[in-house]
Amino acid sequence: MTPMDPLYAELDRIFAARDRADMAPTIAALLPLHEQHPDDARVLYELGGAYDTAGEEERAAGLYRRALDAGLAGDIRRRCLLQYGSTLRNLGRFDDSIAMFGRARQEFPDSVAVAAFESLTLHAAGRDSLALAGLLEVIAAHVDGDDLDRYKPALRGNAHHLRTLDEGGRADRGEASR
Repeated sequence: MTPMDPLYAELDRIFAARDRADMAPTIAALLPLHEQHPDDARVLYELGGAYDTAGEEERAAGLYRRALDAGLAGDIRRRCLLQYGSTLRNLGRFDDSIAMFGRARQEFPDSVAVAAFESLTLHAAGRDSLALAGLLEVIAAHVDGDDLDRYKPALRGNAHHLRTLDEGGRADRGEASR
């Protein structure tokens, strides 16, 4: 066991007890840990998430940025990139959000959650064709069903078409009947 295991066990306990409708107790429980471990990446991430859920996006954004800079890794890094990108969208910082999701997709190309939230940002930024294209690609890559499987090439074709529309090009629409 590493010396940090008790810290992370406490973070897990605090997270499990949170009430999304009232984040004040969660924040109050996390602040002493932050004071004791001000540069710990996971502490920064969890505190950022608590502030984010409480509607304090500006505060959350700074903590997410610091958590990433402090070296988050693995699934927690993926979650932080997603949450930071989403927070930037909520703050109206669409270009920063798009960039953050680009980074997340580069590091975690198979993440369905990252792709879905990236689509929300693209939609909020008025890039509806790209938002829908991303969702169609997720469906084609990750959703299985007898009635869907035959249409996956058409979904991919339509996604490609939508991407070219965003780039200012014109392409023929894929036909769903193929």
